[in-house]
Amino acid sequence: MNFTVKPVNQLLAERGLQKGGKVQKFIDSECIRRMAPYTPFRTGMLIRSATLGTVIGSGIIKQNTPYARQNYYHNAGRGTQGTASGGLRGPRWFGRMKSAHGKKILDGARKLSGARRS
Repeated sequence: MNFTVKPVNQLLAERGLQKGGKVQKFIDSECIRRMAPYTPFRTGMLIRSATLGTVIGSGIIKQNTPYARQNYYHNAGRGTQGTASGGLRGPRWFGRMKSAHGKKILDGARKLSGARRS
């Protein structure tokens, strides 16, 4: 009995799992979309910078504003939609978004790749 196995790169490409593939693009886009309600909003530039600074499919979300890092770690969430007022906007928005929506994002990626749920 003989059988052949396709090369790893071909198997990954068939599922959209290669670097910059459809699954990574989906994950990047979903993270940016779901992160927006958690991101501090004064002018909206911090939210827009995630779209402008990120190459969708790279696996790295960049927010290229001079104040992004300061806000990520030290924002007090005191705005009308801030965490201090019972809202979502405040510090460490990616981690809080991931806690709330990470499973949904991974389920979407799983379906997109054609994988079965274990």
